[in-house]
Amino acid sequence: MRIDKYLWTIRYFKTRSLATEACKKGHVKINAVNVKPAKDVYIGEKISVRKNQINYQIEVLDIPKNRVGAKLVDLYRKDTTPKEEFDAQELLKYSKDYYRKKGVGRPTKKDRRDIEDYHETSFLDDLDDN
Repeated sequence: MRIDKYLWTIRYFKTRSLATEACKKGHVKINAVNVKPAKDVYIGEKISVRKNQINYQIEVLDIPKNRVGAKLVDLYRKDTTPKEEFDAQELLKYSKDYYRKKGVGRPTKKDRRDIEDYHETSFLDDLDDN
């Protein structure tokens, strides 16, 4: 079975064209080698898929005849993705909260003045402490 079709049948991608596009962009590797969408998949191969900034590691257990239900996916693949990949995703979420909200744009003049006032008061507090 083709790699793009396999990834679609085990529900790693919503559509087969998304799986094909991921292969073309180099996000899919079999045994650490970039593959084209038409590359055949065999039992026992290790597949690496980069999706949503996570490198999923999959081992092929069996080849399904057609797209399978979500409950049956584990019959056809073994997920060996390290836990660190998901932890890195959590850290990325927290780091995004620090920045300004999307669409807010550059700081306004009032924001800049508030920041400067804050820095001046903290600087003056540091001088008073010495």
